Amino acid sequence: MKQRILVVEDDPAILTGLVDLLQGEGFAVVQAATGTAALARHAEGAPDLVLLDVMIPEKSGYDVCREIRRTDPVTPVIMLTAKGQEIDRVVGLELGADDYVVKPFGAAELVARIRAVLRRGRPRQSLKDEAPLSFGDVTVDPRTMRGNKAGREFDVSRRELALLQLFISREGQALDRITLMDQVWGVRYEGTTRTLDQHIAGLRKKVEDDPSHPRHITTVHGTGYRFTMSP
Repeated sequence: MKQRILVVEDDPAILTGLVDLLQGEGFAVVQAATGTAALARHAEGAPDLVLLDVMIPEKSGYDVCREIRRTDPVTPVIMLTAKGQEIDRVVGLELGADDYVVKPFGAAELVARIRAVLRRGRPRQSLKDEAPLSFGDVTVDPRTMRGNKAGREFDVSRRELALLQLFISREGQALDRITLMDQVWGVRYEGTTRTLDQHIAGLRKKVEDDPSHPRHITTVHGTGYRFTMSP
């Protein structure tokens, strides 16, 4: 069965190009040109991946991503954005997006990103068997993709959950960026380590008392990151 991608883009020319590209790569494609339509298409049956433009009518891509994550913590979301500022990308990742692609982008890059995210996707049914994570005053439940820090609740994305699981399994070790990318994004991931750093920044905001002076997820300069359960 073909993997199904929901493409959300309001520019007719870009939408047509994306549909032709993805169908040519063997995917089934569902289309939406507005935020409202995107949520309706998603509600009709969760696709295998959502390719979501940020600047769309009625509801922004950020709003759509937020609403999808309220009921669906698993389906991968890749955001398309013409904005080049780091903060715009971080916002999407914090809302639960798995990756982002900045316009203009090449067809090969986009397809590689999509395949990388799909490779790392996990079956929905596997989540129910995963035990909650606990460290310091933080708990994270993989079944609900929700966390709690000292009474404050927050959502986690699939990537953030995978990072925490890897960190906890390798507590105290200095993990280099390549290892983290290989384990969480896939060996042949086509992105850059900047994506990893932005996920870490978002994760720190959720689990650290002071993200600017982290105690659980610390930077190992010139290498990557180290995780400590009880700093």
